[in-house]
Amino acid sequence: MSVIYLDNNATTRVAPEVKEAILPFLEDLYGNPSSPHHFGGQIEKHLTLARQSVAALLGCSPKEVFFTSGGTESDNLAIRGVLAARPDKRHIVTTAVEHSAVLVQCRELVRQGYRVDFLPVGCQGGLDPSDVERAIHEDTGIVSIMWANNETGVIFPIPEIASICKARKVPLHVDAVQAVGKTPIDLRAVPIDLLSLSGHKIHAPKGVGVLFVRTGMRMKPILWGGNQERGKRPGTEPVPLIAGLGKAAELALARLETEQTEVARLRDKLQRGLVETVPNLILNGAEAPRLPNTLNVCFRGVEGEALLLLMDQHGIAASSGSACLADKLEPSHVLLAMGVSEADAMGAVRFSLSRYTTEAEIDRALGVLPALNEKVLRLADRVAV
Repeated sequence: MSVIYLDNNATTRVAPEVKEAILPFLEDLYGNPSSPHHFGGQIEKHLTLARQSVAALLGCSPKEVFFTSGGTESDNLAIRGVLAARPDKRHIVTTAVEHSAVLVQCRELVRQGYRVDFLPVGCQGGLDPSDVERAIHEDTGIVSIMWANNETGVIFPIPEIASICKARKVPLHVDAVQAVGKTPIDLRAVPIDLLSLSGHKIHAPKGVGVLFVRTGMRMKPILWGGNQERGKRPGTEPVPLIAGLGKAAELALARLETEQTEVARLRDKLQRGLVETVPNLILNGAEAPRLPNTLNVCFRGVEGEALLLLMDQHGIAASSGSACLADKLEPSHVLLAMGVSEADAMGAVRFSLSRYTTEAEIDRALGVLPALNEKVLRLADRVAV
């Protein structure tokens, strides 16, 4: 039985073209790009090409692209690097629904003496830009807000928030890990100071990411070593992974329209089918602007983990929320912040599609999900009795 993979917000399959781009660097092109000889030095041009591809996807200069190990490192480098360069600023503004790479980091910074405002969201998961403006004051060192939520897909009004931060002269970091490749991003037009992305969310391998740093943005490294990545991120570059990310960025830019149209059409078909056949369904964030690939629902009265287990047995891979918190059997902090009850939040399932998702897979999933929901409901009734 083939797997219907609907967990693309957790990770994506490596595109065949990306795999092909990586292989030469695992075979003949294995030199260190920092080596002084030609064998190593020839690798540097491939890093340059990858940097150019990422810059084209983001709408920025290649000189503003810095390679990291992934979204978590990029988020930490952005926030801690900027704060280190602004030691007199001890206040941070973020939201209550950030990814753990930002949320847990900010909680740790609170323990280190910083003050953090965790801004609330509305019942549809949206953020009011005026809340950001009210939270900023003279002591604010950085504002860090995601472009799109990893659990609900809800898109935040980043252009408006960026304008506010620019007017108040406060650096803005945006975790765009889920947004890149799914919604248009043009950093020439939006005055974001720092932006994070992760390769494995756009069909590149795990273990590589990017931090965009706008020219002139002051920050300090959080790792110390060589002068790779112009001193912002020392350590020998993982050239195979970076080459793969460059190809994935190129593909993402070319197929952005497909994400906006065909992937969105299949997501909407899945949503309609569930609404029509599952009476205990709750849609989360469906009335807000969303990423085209994401559907978050609660199966009321159902233990979400039990439903996911049955789905897995039928070859359907989805999740209850962030993969980084999958080992914690507790309700989603994102859904709780939206006002969803703890009981309903325990029945949450996130479906996330990709350009590789097919109509036949959506049809097959809709053919079994209503029955699986009923089975878990019956089991819950027996336990209650």
